[in-house]
Amino acid sequence: MADGIFAGLRVIDCASWIAGPAAATILSDFGAEVIKIEPPGAGDPWRASPPVPGKTTDYWWQLTSRNKRSLAIDLKHSEGLAVLQRLIASTDVFITNFPLPVRERLKIAAADLLTINPRLVYGSISAYGEAGAEAARTGFDATAYWARTGLMDMVRDGEETEPVRSMPGMGDHPTATGLYAAIVTALYRRERTGKGGVAQTSLLQNGLWANGCYVQNRLFGEHVAHRPPRVDTPRALANHYRCRDGRWFLMALHNEARQLAGFLEAVDMEYLVQDPRFATQPARLANHKALTEILDEVFAKRDLSEWRPILEKAGVTFGPVCTVDEAGDDPQARKIGALVPFADGANLTVSSPFHIDGETKVAPVRAPAVGQHSEAVLRDAGYAADEIAKLKALGVLPK
Repeated sequence: MADGIFAGLRVIDCASWIAGPAAATILSDFGAEVIKIEPPGAGDPWRASPPVPGKTTDYWWQLTSRNKRSLAIDLKHSEGLAVLQRLIASTDVFITNFPLPVRERLKIAAADLLTINPRLVYGSISAYGEAGAEAARTGFDATAYWARTGLMDMVRDGEETEPVRSMPGMGDHPTATGLYAAIVTALYRRERTGKGGVAQTSLLQNGLWANGCYVQNRLFGEHVAHRPPRVDTPRALANHYRCRDGRWFLMALHNEARQLAGFLEAVDMEYLVQDPRFATQPARLANHKALTEILDEVFAKRDLSEWRPILEKAGVTFGPVCTVDEAGDDPQARKIGALVPFADGANLTVSSPFHIDGETKVAPVRAPAVGQHSEAVLRDAGYAADEIAKLKALGVLPK
């Protein structure tokens, strides 16, 4: 990549699935050159995860592998490892989420690569961290981020309610952002000291951070109960309601002293201000169920499209419960650059979740085919044609 904050920064993405590769994607959005290491043949296992049953279109692969060049190489072969080691000498960031025993076996652990290049920032993601009895244990975001950390349990409205499964990548993408932050912090240290090193995070640690409010309560000795069903939520003015057309929205009226009168006037319920059950906040808390039932009836009288301008005019903070179709067609998301077109203009993709003043992100380029850039990457690394031919003959590179 010629432009961007990270122009000239070389990154090797030697990871699979989502979290590790997505961290490299963020770096690529700001101009880093990212080389995706994949095994010859099928490539990264994430390629074989079709998002739509019966379809092979690699929508998810396009999201986490845009802007990258693919080098298909067999790291189990000594000559394949030698290729990686040669690349490492001129690489700034190496990213992996391979289990620790696999890294040791392939000789791509931090100690192996930092010996070759002490300025290297070794970006590492694991399921449960790199210390303790579970350091070598495998995990996905559904198991380590969502289930293990209490998030899966706490979104239930009671012990009798079945736990809810997470969405694909729901923990991986925030964890990728955490690894990106660790890598950039390590690069800042390198600028000051010349020293590289390990920048690591885990799905478990990021899940605990995401569930930090409730976990912190527990750490101070507080019992953390399941959130009650909607009709029993203590604050009726910070609840979700269903409109006449079946659409839901979530209201968050937290400054009740300032906003209550205007809200009640907007929904034609001014008389509730004088109702002793709701005249003060303690009274509203004590009578939350009655207030929720009243508001259920109120909001059921109009469609969501009618309520939106009414609530906006009254200054009420709220958000419609959108479908994925609506999220992907959100004009505000497009306006702020959260959804951006690929460089070929044919489709949109989800951009990394932040911007830097005065900097323009790289126009996203389609994700590569397996080994699409193998020869080009090796030529850039100084390999002659006969050396590349030899690697192909040995099976290190695909023919």
